[in-house]
Amino acid sequence: MELLPRSPGEFGSTRYWDRFFRQRGQRPFEWYGAFPELCPVLHKYIRPRDKVLVVGCGNSELSEQMYDVGMCEDIVNIDISDAVIRQMQERSGSKRPKMSYLLMDMLQMDFPDAHFQVVLDKGTLDAILTDEEEATLAKVDKMFAEISRVLQVGGRYLCVSLAQTHVLKKAVEYFSQEGWIVRVHQVAGSGDKQQFVLPVFVYVMTKFRKIPGSALQILEICSEEQGKPMRVESMEQLVAAVKDRQHYALLCSQLSRVPCREQLSVDLCDRESGRPRYTLHVVDTPSVKPSRDNHFAIFIIPQGRETEWLFGMEEGRRQLAASAGFGRLITVALHREQHYEGMASIQAELSGKVMELAPPGLPAWQQVPFLSVGGDIGVRTVWHRDSSPLSGEYVVEDVKGDGTCYFRRLIFLRNRNVVQSEARLLAPPPLPGQKKRRKDKKKPSPAEPPAAIDKSYLCCEHHKAMVAGLCLLWGPDPLPGDEAGTPLVVLVVGLGGGSLPLFIHEYFSQAHMTVVEIDPSMLEVATHWFGFSQDERMQVHVSDGLDYVDKLAAEAPSKYDAIMFDVDSKDLTVGMSCPPPAFVEKPFLQKVKTILKPEGVFILNLVCRDAWLKESVLATLREVFPLLYTRRIEGEVNEILFCQPSPNGRRDPTELGARAQALEGSLRQPGHPWDSSYMLADMLQAVKIL
Repeated sequence: MELLPRSPGEFGSTRYWDRFFRQRGQRPFEWYGAFPELCPVLHKYIRPRDKVLVVGCGNSELSEQMYDVGMCEDIVNIDISDAVIRQMQERSGSKRPKMSYLLMDMLQMDFPDAHFQVVLDKGTLDAILTDEEEATLAKVDKMFAEISRVLQVGGRYLCVSLAQTHVLKKAVEYFSQEGWIVRVHQVAGSGDKQQFVLPVFVYVMTKFRKIPGSALQILEICSEEQGKPMRVESMEQLVAAVKDRQHYALLCSQLSRVPCREQLSVDLCDRESGRPRYTLHVVDTPSVKPSRDNHFAIFIIPQGRETEWLFGMEEGRRQLAASAGFGRLITVALHREQHYEGMASIQAELSGKVMELAPPGLPAWQQVPFLSVGGDIGVRTVWHRDSSPLSGEYVVEDVKGDGTCYFRRLIFLRNRNVVQSEARLLAPPPLPGQKKRRKDKKKPSPAEPPAAIDKSYLCCEHHKAMVAGLCLLWGPDPLPGDEAGTPLVVLVVGLGGGSLPLFIHEYFSQAHMTVVEIDPSMLEVATHWFGFSQDERMQVHVSDGLDYVDKLAAEAPSKYDAIMFDVDSKDLTVGMSCPPPAFVEKPFLQKVKTILKPEGVFILNLVCRDAWLKESVLATLREVFPLLYTRRIEGEVNEILFCQPSPNGRRDPTELGARAQALEGSLRQPGHPWDSSYMLADMLQAVKIL
């Protein structure tokens, strides 16, 4: 039986609809949105005494159900199909004496002006506005004009729609320009994702008298569970908000049907601020056989630990899900801009939402466990927030790590899942608002650093590898920087929180360091929050590293024993986030080689996800430096490259490991604690010669 039109244009044809309803017979046809789902929204805007006009009524049961539950009785239904009007008159008849069905074209209605308090449209606008041809848009303009004419001031046009972008834009544009209030409701779904995937919306257009010369637009969106509508500033924002909800519905439908082959993520936002409150990652483990209690679980990542490999990387989350033993695990990251009361409140807030992402076959009675590390949500205290023209918005925060240790971090918010710098604290920081006892009466500065920094700690594995690379300087003579040797002259480009130069300064007593940092804000952050300080052995120059090296190449060749690049790229569109591409171009690398001593080492932190670009960088480095070692950092994208200007110093990894072990022994000085995780020998035994 043919029930669909040959072309979308037939949706506006009287002939098509007569044929459609004759073939369908008495069976009600609901475009979308059954009465139980629509009722909560309609009940807000339709009063029992309202006179209601239903345009394009078809043989839907909506009017009958509204009448029967007592929502309202004075309902006039119109349609262009004579067949369906006669069918509906017979079906309702004497059962509903106050409700009528009339054969009428809504583009030319016979009703007087301001005759109704409500005009209800369930799918009719969607059926007419099938394209954006001139004739179609003219027809829609006539429809809107007639609806506007028959509605009283203060009346509501309720339009049930799938909110395709061109349909939503047309409706919002027309009525907002007329001075009407426009509100878009998302209708709560029936939960039957198999039957209908796309969410249903109700546009609520409230008629007001147009004020001449006024450009004020009142646009709002409201999800059924939210209650209070959220104001948006423009039609573009409203359309984007609707699209977000449509994409989420499609995601939920997909996840309810089949296991997810790739990890999917979704942000759940705070309705007041619009900022992300939770970031969810859905991880399916097909190897887990479903049993009574292992279908589905939620894992709350403690605050501040979302950047760790186990939680922040796809492979880490896959390992976490497999070890947890659930077929589907949803990891939940908490955002620093938000406040959380505790695990119980998070569970109450998320319970309804996460069930929308439940796996196929989840029993209705199944209790879904909420898991975490140690059963708490972690500790995060933001001490400082600012913005820099070069680095953008950034925060300095303290977080609790695994165990009893606390760490201070610098995070650039443009890449909030990457820790820019980290330092271990010597003592737990005070809680926000906690008062510290002071012997003097002087008030502490509001920006006073709340805890001392452990200068012996290197948080980053790539920093440990860079320090280990200094053993390449160790020949038959003692290592430069050893008390029996000559001074170790080092150039570091990229300060961040200052942990790398600070460590070298602390442990290499004869090291003389020049640090170049392009952003003056970072020098302030490192000094005030990360215990960094300058002296006669360590000086910072606020300058572009490219310009600084250019100047040195012309003035002071063969100056440095070691040059270290640990500088991030501000351009996130490039597949290489460290260093910026200009730092690995051949002419610049040749200048780096010029200022490096013949027996020196150039150490580069490379973070490149683009395989072709990475190979190109390595090829360029090989052209400039005859000897090139590489050290991959396990579980991270970072790769440390050790480049030397002379091939004569070539050594195999075993020899390098032995040298690193000797270096480590020389650095274990009295009064300088040495972290047991600094296995420099292991760092260099894993190098490869390129």
